Amino acid sequence: MKKLLTFLFSVFLLSSPSVFADDISDFEIEGISIGDSLLDYTTEDEIIEEIELNKYTYSHLNEPNNYAEVYLRKTSSTYDIFSVFVKNNSSSKYVTNKNEKYIVQSVSGKIRYDSDIDSCFQKKDEIEDELSKVFSNASKWETVFKSQIDPSGNSIIDAVYFEFDIGGRASVKCYNYDETFRIKNNLSDYLEVSVDSEEILSWFFDKS
Repeated sequence: MKKLLTFLFSVFLLSSPSVFADDISDFEIEGISIGDSLLDYTTEDEIIEEIELNKYTYSHLNEPNNYAEVYLRKTSSTYDIFSVFVKNNSSSKYVTNKNEKYIVQSVSGKIRYDSDIDSCFQKKDEIEDELSKVFSNASKWETVFKSQIDPSGNSIIDAVYFEFDIGGRASVKCYNYDETFRIKNNLSDYLEVSVDSEEILSWFFDKS
């Protein structure tokens, strides 16, 4: 039976607190788990439309069309931005079984913290504390690194990762953009909570 994680403005564990996680697919964000078919949550027409809208976003990767990001624009009341990555079956006539189409490989929610990065860091710490209890068997590591999209090097990402022995990871991050860069590019500082399969992580890092 799945152990449910609901990431609201705070994090609540909906299963017994004596049960700890050792598999990333045991958890849900906004009701969606790694390994689900996205067709259980939206229509194929909506998925294909999103795939088309975002098809060039990951063109820098070695095999950019193997997976696709789908924004679920009407699903989340918790996050300002909510998206998943799925296996891209849109052009394959051979995949006909619903349960094998558009398999979710990553789930991510973002909350904007415009001009209030301290609140982002506070919420990140709260979520980190909860995840440390839930993912007690995972390897935890923290890092701060520069955002690749800001050439000035003044925008940073403060992140904590929980990695599983069997593959996959969960993470919580604060994106803290340099103010000049943020205003110029109409960006927002934000908190991101995500779960990612080993499969999608390999794709992310396979650059052409």
